[in-house]
Amino acid sequence: MRAIPAAVSSAMLALVCAACVSPSAHSSPPRGPPGTGDRAVIAIGSFNFPESVLLAEIYGGALAAHGFPARVLPDLGSRELVDPALMSGLIQLVPEYAGSALEFASLGRRSATSSAEATNQALAASVAQAGLVVGRPAPAQDTNAIVVTAATAARYDLRSIADLARVAPRQVFGGPAECPGRPYCLPGLERTYGVRFRGFIPLDAAGPLTVQALDAGSVSAALLFSTNPDIHARHLVVLADDRGLQPAENITPLIRRDVVARYGAGLVAVLNKVSARLDTGSLRALDALVQLQGKAPRQVAANWLRSQGLAPREPAVR
Repeated sequence: MRAIPAAVSSAMLALVCAACVSPSAHSSPPRGPPGTGDRAVIAIGSFNFPESVLLAEIYGGALAAHGFPARVLPDLGSRELVDPALMSGLIQLVPEYAGSALEFASLGRRSATSSAEATNQALAASVAQAGLVVGRPAPAQDTNAIVVTAATAARYDLRSIADLARVAPRQVFGGPAECPGRPYCLPGLERTYGVRFRGFIPLDAAGPLTVQALDAGSVSAALLFSTNPDIHARHLVVLADDRGLQPAENITPLIRRDVVARYGAGLVAVLNKVSARLDTGSLRALDALVQLQGKAPRQVAANWLRSQGLAPREPAVR
């Protein structure tokens, strides 16, 4: 799917933000940090899949617990919608995935690598001109995973993505609607591995529709996120990315520089404390609570923040 033009995406998201940021009957007015009278809301956007919503709640919950006027705007859409809104100031913070964020922000001029440090440095340089600051990358990563069912792996003797090249012309691939235009999805599979599928079915952002399509045989291979708890629960096989298509995708908060200037370095310090505690195993376990057990992302985030000493025992009201 083509990227949505920034002007269009900004206009669309302006309507969303105007509705979401306004005080409502079930939310208290945002509170500024101690010693300030500024009540400007820090709007934290998420992409349109469960893990991103959870991450927004985690970082937003930590900020709220420290007195910053944070408010989460969940499920805003794809990167083509959310990141331009961040760059234009319609929202103020997004927990991003470093490698994909770098590819988008640099318009493909900078290539992410498997090095978290190098990718973070390149990302910081790429977003600086858009008025953004890069927080500390978390140890937690969530990369694109190319998966098949155990039966498909056994039938075609599939162990790595390279093995797909000989069977893909007869198979159908499933993934997010944006996949045909994303460099780490179908274009990357073709460029790096020579994998060309007979067809593509647009599904959801690595969620239940994709898993159902795999189970039903509607698609033979699909893109899921590596932390998706269904991979383990349904015994799906992740094909090895032995040619290094997927970059470092450490969870990395992107925040507007003017917000940091308004609230001071303490705001970034809170975000960095969260990132320091968030590893891949923890993220996968938190995802399972939301995606398999149906728990509310805000409550899962609040419980984790309290367990890490990043929020008081009683969650802050937002």
